[in-house]
Amino acid sequence: MLIVQKYGGTSVGTLERIEAVAKRVAKAKEDGNDIVVVVSAMSGETNKLISYAENFSNNPKQREMDLLLSAGERVTSALLSIALNEMGYPTVAMSGRQAGIRTDKFHTKARIESINRLCIEKEINGGNIVVVAGFQGVTELGEVSTLGRGGSDLSAVAIAGALEADLCEIYTDVDGVYTTDPRIEPKAKKLDKISYDEMLELASLGAKVLQTRSVEMAKKLNVNLVTRSSFNDNEGTLITKEENIMEQPVVSGVALDRNQARVTLRGVTDKPGIAAEIFRKLSESNVNVDMIIQNVGHDGTTNLGFTVPQNELDLTKDAMLELNASQSVEYDSEIVKVSIVGVGMKSHSGVACTAFDTLSREGINLEMISTSEIKISMVIAAKYGELAVRALHDAYKLDE
Repeated sequence: MLIVQKYGGTSVGTLERIEAVAKRVAKAKEDGNDIVVVVSAMSGETNKLISYAENFSNNPKQREMDLLLSAGERVTSALLSIALNEMGYPTVAMSGRQAGIRTDKFHTKARIESINRLCIEKEINGGNIVVVAGFQGVTELGEVSTLGRGGSDLSAVAIAGALEADLCEIYTDVDGVYTTDPRIEPKAKKLDKISYDEMLELASLGAKVLQTRSVEMAKKLNVNLVTRSSFNDNEGTLITKEENIMEQPVVSGVALDRNQARVTLRGVTDKPGIAAEIFRKLSESNVNVDMIIQNVGHDGTTNLGFTVPQNELDLTKDAMLELNASQSVEYDSEIVKVSIVGVGMKSHSGVACTAFDTLSREGINLEMISTSEIKISMVIAAKYGELAVRALHDAYKLDE
């Protein structure tokens, strides 16, 4: 088998942990697999490099920041390669450039455009383990670029897709995808398998195991993705095509998103184009709008409500001021979004009713509701967030 393994910052956070990773990689090689490893910078290293830059400038050029920040991953890849070679396993370390990763020109948030698979295949065919510095690539003009948040996961999935690898393993400090956050509900159960679409929903709704970009790419490239812990040998969670999962649960997980704020515009002029004007302004301000509700208009006016990330609330307020609208605007940051996700919703009725009944029995009022084929999201008061998660987890018997 050809396996791509990715190790995050905590997994390679110390020299001792890098040595432990080397032993895990060596075992996979001993089992007869071809191995490509993608590594992040050692935990804390990226923040240290950023602080160095901020010592000289509050607004350093993005080109220079890419060159600086990409160094962390190169250090880890070289150290892991040195460790493996010393253990007797021929290994070659590669930067993003040497691995043939080509990106677009947008520094600090580049997107992968192509990967020259021959760069890595040459070393694999020579019997080498390949260790690639994640999070980075090179533009058409030869400039070093970085991929933004979750970039090392993205590097691993893209490489797995380009090489048509049998498996892409993402090693972190958690041992898989759970039915909900175990810190909120101790009875949360680790899932053996989950579909791409369910994982995308959970990731976008607050689950922190994987970034949505890497799951999107895995789905696009048909990469079997496993997330597991680098600190134990427990089986992880396989993220794969829906048809590869024999029995689909009605609900797979419950997610809680605390980074939410609600905006309510009262007395909006009820005429064609007014909503477009409001949301165009928010788009221009780079505000990510989520749930939207508009009431039926009366007396020529209507009320319009929507949610935004709490950390974009100041941008939203500035955008509303620039609109100079006559309507009153209310802001509420004391809310959360709780969601249930499951592909089994497509073929089962009564899922929403169960959710609403459950929260009603707990005395929790639903302020906004949004649904899709495999998701139901509800905005509620922040103080009820964890209670709602536990109640819903119990209602759908996710611990069984």
